Amino acid sequence: MRVQVVIPARLASTRLPQKMLRIVGGKSILRHTYESASRSGVASGVIAAVDDPLLAREVESFGGTFRMTSPACPSGTDRVAEVALGLPEMEIFVNVQGDEPEIDPAAIDLVSQTLIDHPEADMATVAKPIRDARVLADPNCVKIVMGQQNRAILFSRAPVPYAREGITQEWLDREPPLYWHHVGLYAYRRDFLLWFTRQPPAAIEQVEKLEQLRAIEAGRPIFVARIEHAAAGIDTLEDYLAFKARFEGRSA
Repeated sequence: MRVQVVIPARLASTRLPQKMLRIVGGKSILRHTYESASRSGVASGVIAAVDDPLLAREVESFGGTFRMTSPACPSGTDRVAEVALGLPEMEIFVNVQGDEPEIDPAAIDLVSQTLIDHPEADMATVAKPIRDARVLADPNCVKIVMGQQNRAILFSRAPVPYAREGITQEWLDREPPLYWHHVGLYAYRRDFLLWFTRQPPAAIEQVEKLEQLRAIEAGRPIFVARIEHAAAGIDTLEDYLAFKARFEGRSA
């Protein structure tokens, strides 16, 4: 199956203005992400789905491929779908967030292969075990409840499954894990992606502010692959400075 990585990249960002163009080690955040994603062994190629000529020029400057997408796209998924409309020959699209310069290409390969290996699935994603009660309680950490064959049953910001008698370290240390931290890396079949972005938000999606619940409510299968570590995204100035420090430490 032919796999296309798409990096949705929006110039405006509330917490860290123009973060995609911020420089670390002589390269923009967008370029770091693009180059990391390009090391995937499964993908046929990488396209940056941009919404502004400044980002288009940045991608051109390092020899990358871009597509202009509408500034009105409500989400990165919609931006990926816009690219998919023009690539009918591609069967699977992987959504890599543009603010993840340390994305592991092996994770891209894993989420792609998970979708390939499960022909009954419409979508695949990745998750890592939660071993810390503080992480489990954090609403910014999205949890997944999984059923047989690691099929997603529910995504929630709440600490699910709920432990009626209280969370113990025994529950957190369980193997296979009971608690999972969802990582925002997705692979979609093309037809499903185009269907998904035409659907209105589901009721539970609107409550949790998690768009993957649109697929769950519609009964569309999502399979989940296990990873042990996730790349840190860049949302704030502190995140940017932390990445800069890590990069400079590796380069020293």
